[in-house]
Amino acid sequence: MAELNLQAQELNETIKRCNAAVHELLSEKGKAIFFPAKGILAQTAEAKGKEINATIGMALEDDSSPLRLSTIARHIDLDPKETFPYAPSFGKPELRTKWKEMIYKKNPSLAGKQISLPIVTNALTHGLSMLGYMFVDEADRIILPDLFWGNYRLIFVNAYGAVLDTFPFFKKGRLDIDSFEQKMKQGPVGKRIVLLNFPNNPSGYTPTDEEARQIRDVLKAAAEAGNKVVVFIDDAYFGLVYEEGIYKESLFGELADLHENLLAIKVDGATKEDYVWGFRTGFLTYAIKDGSKELYAALEAKTAGAVRGNISNAPHLSQSLVLKSLDSPEYDAEKKQKYELLKKRFEIVKGILAKHKEYAECLEALPFNSGYFMCVRLKGLQAEDVRQTLLAKYSTGVIAIGDILRIAFSSTPTDKLEKLFSNIYNACHDHAG
Repeated sequence: MAELNLQAQELNETIKRCNAAVHELLSEKGKAIFFPAKGILAQTAEAKGKEINATIGMALEDDSSPLRLSTIARHIDLDPKETFPYAPSFGKPELRTKWKEMIYKKNPSLAGKQISLPIVTNALTHGLSMLGYMFVDEADRIILPDLFWGNYRLIFVNAYGAVLDTFPFFKKGRLDIDSFEQKMKQGPVGKRIVLLNFPNNPSGYTPTDEEARQIRDVLKAAAEAGNKVVVFIDDAYFGLVYEEGIYKESLFGELADLHENLLAIKVDGATKEDYVWGFRTGFLTYAIKDGSKELYAALEAKTAGAVRGNISNAPHLSQSLVLKSLDSPEYDAEKKQKYELLKKRFEIVKGILAKHKEYAECLEALPFNSGYFMCVRLKGLQAEDVRQTLLAKYSTGVIAIGDILRIAFSSTPTDKLEKLFSNIYNACHDHAG
């Protein structure tokens, strides 16, 4: 491999000095990456505020506002400077600060714990890909439940050559903590990459309060045994928990200062939390026991370097719009209203399954308590066959995964939920007969 750039070497030395375990967790790409604080970017920064600034790779009007087309600008009720220029590769500073404040607000268990300033990504898929860049080498194992978002294969296997090493998600209607613990103990002491997604896609399950503590304890034991552990916490559906006794915070709070050998990384965003799927605004936030500002600054610089080398920066317009929403006095009330709609649909689905005992003849609902989805496991039937029948005969679409159907109650109108499950039952009977 080519000799590392001096700026990468400096960041690596900082990380090693602050926490050697974090340096060991970095991939070869992660060790090599840096944010180019010198060169063109530095020269551009030095010219900021000068009477004549001919450094910027943008076009400006004669009044120094961004050059723009009125056919676009007239549809956007924002200052052009909040819309058209490039955003920093680190993300819009005001948004990063606001999102960090909200992480603390939404996760009271983080009180007193030090975390990094979030780096803005082009939503969660891009954020996860940047974690692959930073921490995953070819043939590295990624430990995760056997019910997982299919896009993880493209992100980590196809792009970085990782191996998805799964454990059974459920056992007797609860999380299979024993299988998770056994998986963490497999192989020699060394690097462990863990990927946890709650509320889970596809199952719609979030751990109970007790299960969250058990997950924490398994991870702590692995770190205490000498393993260097990095945990990717995919919080795409954060906040959408509908039952009491279910862990309502992010596991990030439990792991933020758990052990010096365990680096927790929160992957989240406005995508589903704030219902702006097309905005592509996500965040990466780091935490580790005794994490210093110096350590976090080095990780932020490497992450911003990876973003710059991949997409340059996330869209400025989306970041500005999200920030406007977060700062709005109506934000909390609007969030609660949309949450209540999804919770109502969740409760209706629970009621349908409780009322129609006959459905148990051909399907079994997997545990669910949160998020956008729930799953049913079919009895003696192929999910793809049933899915095709639902499309052809019942004008109904669901997702088939082996012998499981994933059902998005989030996108099903409330008054059609009863019909949705009736159609699934009838399609199953068409095949069972």
